[in-house]
Amino acid sequence: MRAFRRQHGPAEERRRLLAQVPLQRGVIILPSAFTLGNLFFGVFAIIAAARGEFALAAWCIVWAGILDMLDGRVARFTRTGSAFGAELDSLVDAVSFGVAPALIMYQLYFVEGAWSWTVCFVYITAVVVRLARFNVEQAGRAKSHFIGLPSPTAGMTLATYYPFSRTPFFQEHLAHLPWPQMMGLSMVFLGMLMLSHIPYPVMPRIGFRTGKGLLTTAAMAACLFAAVTAPSHFFFPVLVTYTLVGLTRSFVLGLLDRLPERDPLLDKDDKDDEDEAGAEVRALDYGDVAPSRPRRD
Repeated sequence: MRAFRRQHGPAEERRRLLAQVPLQRGVIILPSAFTLGNLFFGVFAIIAAARGEFALAAWCIVWAGILDMLDGRVARFTRTGSAFGAELDSLVDAVSFGVAPALIMYQLYFVEGAWSWTVCFVYITAVVVRLARFNVEQAGRAKSHFIGLPSPTAGMTLATYYPFSRTPFFQEHLAHLPWPQMMGLSMVFLGMLMLSHIPYPVMPRIGFRTGKGLLTTAAMAACLFAAVTAPSHFFFPVLVTYTLVGLTRSFVLGLLDRLPERDPLLDKDDKDDEDEAGAEVRALDYGDVAPSRPRRD
């Protein structure tokens, strides 16, 4: 230690020691402030739902989702991401996008049933497990897709249903549907999607240097305008569309990837010879190739 100090000086020694030990200067304030703001809106949504103010609770969860999106971007921009921030974000998301949306659904449709609350339990369990898996598999890494439906999307989908159900379009065209049963099934369905391995794209980055970047920027600007001017009509349909498009895309690509190009029971060389000779491909008689069994007298 003394030899290093004589050679490099006290300032260089201090920098070396700081590089060797973990960060001990306290919590990184800026990204954690966004995360705690997410928690504030999540808790406020729970209180509003308990008071019967479901529209206010829904918009609180939307604001929580916006802050959840920003805290990661701020951490990457300022290079202040840490394992502490990832764990804090997951704990907060369990409240804002797990407990709070489930409480809204419980107060709307499941408060009278003796065991209907178990639907909320199933949904919250899926959120917690999905967040734990995210910390293990994807937290802190650059990603182009989420593995499974993101919990903020699921939570905001459930929460923004109520404002959408108050719109004239819903009252005129959709109010006759059995929404209590549909929302109960939706909670289970969203939980399954969160635990699935279906890839869902992250929010695209805006840009002005390429045509694709300009198109993405224009689309994001249009979405922002619609979200500000008609939030009750915008959020729920868009979130449902995002959920279903990711599922449909994965299903279609899975089918295309698994369709066999030929009969797997036919030998490749035999099939090529028959096609080149123009012969008709006939069904294989398994009796000709099955091993013969000795007869018993």
